[in-house]
Amino acid sequence: MFLRSVTLLRGAGTDFDRYPFAIPAIRSLDTLPFTAPVTFFVGENGSGKSTLLEAIAWQCGFNTAGGGRNHTHEVEASDAPLGPHIRLSWLPKVTSGFFLRAESFYHFASYLDRLASEDPSFNYGGYGGRSLHEQSHGESFLSLFLNRFGSRTRSLYLLDEPEAALSPARQLAFLRILHQHAASGRAQFIIATHSPILLGFPGAVIYSFDGGEIRKVGYEETEHYQITKGFLNRPELYLQELFRPEEGEED
Repeated sequence: MFLRSVTLLRGAGTDFDRYPFAIPAIRSLDTLPFTAPVTFFVGENGSGKSTLLEAIAWQCGFNTAGGGRNHTHEVEASDAPLGPHIRLSWLPKVTSGFFLRAESFYHFASYLDRLASEDPSFNYGGYGGRSLHEQSHGESFLSLFLNRFGSRTRSLYLLDEPEAALSPARQLAFLRILHQHAASGRAQFIIATHSPILLGFPGAVIYSFDGGEIRKVGYEETEHYQITKGFLNRPELYLQELFRPEEGEED
């Protein structure tokens, strides 16, 4: 692996009563190793997985609003307060890569359009040959994965909920892209996700941020797998329980 580990720096300025250190999983972090080409962060919303991912992006010099080292657009709330408080260990250090934020992808696509309007030589070569806004949300994501990823140099890709725009069929297509790049030996991926499809990637390491600590879990241990499997096996039981009137409510 190029990125071998991330360590939380516990200095005098670390206030564990305030965000982001007040997040239990972040507060308990010591050193988190990366031992596989593909690592997944899983956990409920607010568990800290995206906070740590954007901090890694900050340390790498990637645009924390989404993009690589040379992208300069900004969006509100794209800062990374944890960034200065972690240390990355490399062997070797890489500077190429990309940070995908699903929630700000629209702004990234608009940034590319501004570049194209200002520079006639800009041809969307790394993004499918046309504006990402001219493609559906799912198409634009796959265009990015197919054309922007796969550099001939070693690259680190940080993806925050890439499944947000992908149908189940396109999530399977993404798994194929992921496999091709990971097998090349030139790409390392760290992915925050809620998708049980993506989590099934063979050989991936999965870190759960639930329960107040970051711990390695197996695929079938994840709540994402268990709930999805249970629902698909017996949807009527889940729906019956969900729609059962609360005590004191009328039927």
